[in-house]
Amino acid sequence: MFIEIPNYKTVDLKNIVCDYNGTIAKDGKLLNGVGELFKKLTKDFKVFVITADTFGSVQKELHGFDIEIIVLKSTHHTVEKKDFLNSIGAQNSIAIGNGNNDSLMLQEANISIALMGDEGCSVKTLKNADIVCKNILDALELIIYPKRLIATLRE
Repeated sequence: MFIEIPNYKTVDLKNIVCDYNGTIAKDGKLLNGVGELFKKLTKDFKVFVITADTFGSVQKELHGFDIEIIVLKSTHHTVEKKDFLNSIGAQNSIAIGNGNNDSLMLQEANISIALMGDEGCSVKTLKNADIVCKNILDALELIIYPKRLIATLRE
């Protein structure tokens, strides 16, 4: 999706990278409404979910969706998330997260969204975000309805 944001930047977004717990899930369970929005987004974007899979539920919760799941393997999740984003092309990606280990991923992404959900948001991540949303549904709808994204970021 090619978006020109007046007096800010022009982006060509192809990827959406989401953290799992605290972002699209709570206590290992996919939040209501996320699945429906993912179905819309996967028509135009490659969607990735990157997680430590703390609750061991990500495969079950996202079964049937056209989403690539990346389970973190290192003990340095912050760097691993950033490195993954760079491997798929940070310039063509939008990243969404809330935790401290999302901070570098959001810093690298062309567009980044921090969430202030039930788990709160790391100050480090908040500082590295272009946009802050109160929940994942609002964040994903910014992508579905890009004029909202433009209205938030234009100068």
